[in-house]
Amino acid sequence: MRRAALATLLGLSLAATSLAAAPVQAAPTQSKLAQLVTLKNVRHHQLNLQKIADANGGNRAAGLPGHVITVKYLADQLKRAGYAPKVQKFGFDFWQERSEPTFAQTEPDAKTFEPGTDYRTMQYSGAGDVTAAASPVDPGATGLGSGCEADDFNGFPKGHIALIQRGGCLFALKTDNAIAAGAAAVVIYQLPTQPGPVAGTLGKPYGVPVIGPTNALGRALVEQAQNGGVTLRVRTDTLSEKREAANVIADTDRGKADNIVVVGAHNDSVAEGPGINDNASGTAAVLELAKQIRKLNDKQLRNKVRFAFWGAEEEGLLGSQYYVDSLSQAERDKIALNLNFDMIGSPNYVRFVYDGDNSTGASNVPPPAGSGAIEKAFTDYFAQRKLATDESAFDGRSDYNAFISVGIPAGGLATGAEGIKTAEQARVYGGTAGQAYDPCYHSVCDRYENVHLQGLDEMTDGAAAITQFFAHSTLTVNGNELTRRQAPARLAPPSVIGSYATR
Repeated sequence: MRRAALATLLGLSLAATSLAAAPVQAAPTQSKLAQLVTLKNVRHHQLNLQKIADANGGNRAAGLPGHVITVKYLADQLKRAGYAPKVQKFGFDFWQERSEPTFAQTEPDAKTFEPGTDYRTMQYSGAGDVTAAASPVDPGATGLGSGCEADDFNGFPKGHIALIQRGGCLFALKTDNAIAAGAAAVVIYQLPTQPGPVAGTLGKPYGVPVIGPTNALGRALVEQAQNGGVTLRVRTDTLSEKREAANVIADTDRGKADNIVVVGAHNDSVAEGPGINDNASGTAAVLELAKQIRKLNDKQLRNKVRFAFWGAEEEGLLGSQYYVDSLSQAERDKIALNLNFDMIGSPNYVRFVYDGDNSTGASNVPPPAGSGAIEKAFTDYFAQRKLATDESAFDGRSDYNAFISVGIPAGGLATGAEGIKTAEQARVYGGTAGQAYDPCYHSVCDRYENVHLQGLDEMTDGAAAITQFFAHSTLTVNGNELTRRQAPARLAPPSVIGSYATR
């Protein structure tokens, strides 16, 4: 009798131990949605978006015809797939550069710098033609605060051109501080770790010229300003006015309506090109996810999935922010998480996963709880396929920012933009070390051919697998899980199991 009782208790104890050790929710090794979403169909959408850009001024930028037609295309495709899409229109500050800018040194000797190579006009720069002495702002900064504090401008000569290093805060804050100090124009030069000039946005229209040169040029000008002085000319010819952009949003007709998985990508390009990697890659993948997910059964699609195509991302993440701002707190509370796919086909690609647990320390604010679980779902999926991943800074640079700013966990994938591939990354992923992940980032050459097909296929599979994963359960992200119909396994009382284990 004692031996039988002991065996029973041992069996119960082992069962409890096995139950505790089993993973509650593991990333899928196989995904029906990933099988349904084919590279051929994703590429078909990219080709259509390329055709739309080619026929409408060469781009799909918000406020221009190419964006209008892109929105119509997305809505039409979703309707054909059985959705009732909502086109959410919103006004924004449209900005356009009307002619080539000028940036030159006039004293102590004359030099003219090349637009696009040596510098770029910052988006929302004002129009103007300024020739004045240049003064460095906090020139000893390492990129973690130059121009971010009003005190950085103590003693700044009114009417001078401000030389500020990128980093530490928004371009807009640096510009606001410079204007408050009396700067006639603002030059925000690149970080030493980043190649090329600054391709950035101020987020709102300004009345003074603002440009972004390379780090090498910026440092050279700072050195001259400190050693005898330098006079610069900055001329910009820009237009700012109110125009309209749009988000396209569609919900699955099945799944829990109070536990929604939002899957998004931005639908616009920059004005310089058609944006087939940035971001027709994410747009095409999410569109095909939406078309194919309807084929999943009710057990696979237990949570409602909301597919969102954000407008005016390139103008400062405007569409996603407008959407989140438009929601009541009760509506926000229904969103379990946000998945974001922005550039997933870069030609010199790396499999980047958003750093949801902030292990790199690059996040400006602590990510919402659950973001780390989203990161783990992606990394586990790729690891099971024996595919390496790198972490991407969770710095709010894409549309997920609007969600994490109100406490909604988020995650996603990217393949890299203007950053430089390291030698170690080239060894792991192939490609070319010392070159940008996307050499055509924000350029006219970001066309249909500007895509790494294997990388796009792998990242689309990852997007599909993890979308299906969270469509089934968001337990690991927000604790939400449907009650199982079957009765749970009977366990011995904890006191009995506990007392046996202590002997």
